[in-house]
Amino acid sequence: MLQVDHVSFAYDKTLVLEDINLKVNEGEHVCIIGESGCGKSTLLKIIYGLLQIKTGEVYWNDSQVLGPLYNLVPGESYMKYLSQDFDLMPYTTVYENVSQYLSVLEPEVLAERTNELLEMIEMTDFAQTKVRFLSGGQQQRVALARVLAQEPQVLLLDEPFSHIDNFRKNSMRRNLFAYLRKQNITVLTATHDHNDMLPFANRVIVLRNNRIIAKDSPENLYRNPKDLYIASLFGEANKIPINIVKSYADTKRQIIVYAHEFKVSAKSGLEATVKGSYYMGGHYLVVGTYEGQDVYFNHYEALEEGKEVFLNISIEVINQRMGSV
Repeated sequence: MLQVDHVSFAYDKTLVLEDINLKVNEGEHVCIIGESGCGKSTLLKIIYGLLQIKTGEVYWNDSQVLGPLYNLVPGESYMKYLSQDFDLMPYTTVYENVSQYLSVLEPEVLAERTNELLEMIEMTDFAQTKVRFLSGGQQQRVALARVLAQEPQVLLLDEPFSHIDNFRKNSMRRNLFAYLRKQNITVLTATHDHNDMLPFANRVIVLRNNRIIAKDSPENLYRNPKDLYIASLFGEANKIPINIVKSYADTKRQIIVYAHEFKVSAKSGLEATVKGSYYMGGHYLVVGTYEGQDVYFNHYEALEEGKEVFLNISIEVINQRMGSV
């Protein structure tokens, strides 16, 4: 088990993390999400031992993770950290980068393991290409295979697909997280992309204002966000009083409504004035206003600017969100 106990950290006098407590079971995949600058990368660096903490402790099972004041080379051998700086050997081949930490005393095992990892990152055709000739996304995939070659018990991923194009990103996610689950590797992923967590994470940690403000399964966080900040990490969302949408409601309590949960209605609901429509492929994201507030909703076609529309939501969504506020 990975355990973070009452960890606080500041750069000079700027507090970044305050009283962070976290337990991650062996083989569990936990995603860390939050706005830029909330401390996601800092938390990974602390867990790996790259930063020295004055308050709190980090343990993997019975071993305490010690910082750079105690280790000449920061980092623990059983743990690997894939940062946004890839730390590759640019003048050697992809194959050599991936196989660097494998034993040359067992050449057949080395070749089999290296080829397995190259296949997983979909870079077999580039095995003999020097790293300096690769794109940023290709280098990120090589860096990922390189840390996996070292067979870590704990893997820390900092925006692991940020440089990879959408064409490759989805298959990479499926390949990587299936591999990590099969190997029972404990994973912490810091990400901005909800597609990294919704299908793959066991739990999600939400950071804001230096603290953890939510811990839950991705499904529970998505279906029952306790505030607009959490909902916005998954997509366009709104916070509205129930009685504006359902006139018969006897409460002014506000609930979170995602853009796709609104339906354009002919006669009743929240009355909004269209400001603009944005083509999103399978639908349009429409921005409207009501009572001086922007509201976001999806529609199957673009709507004319200035058009008055009514927006409604299902009673199922209302009942679900009422239970989470």
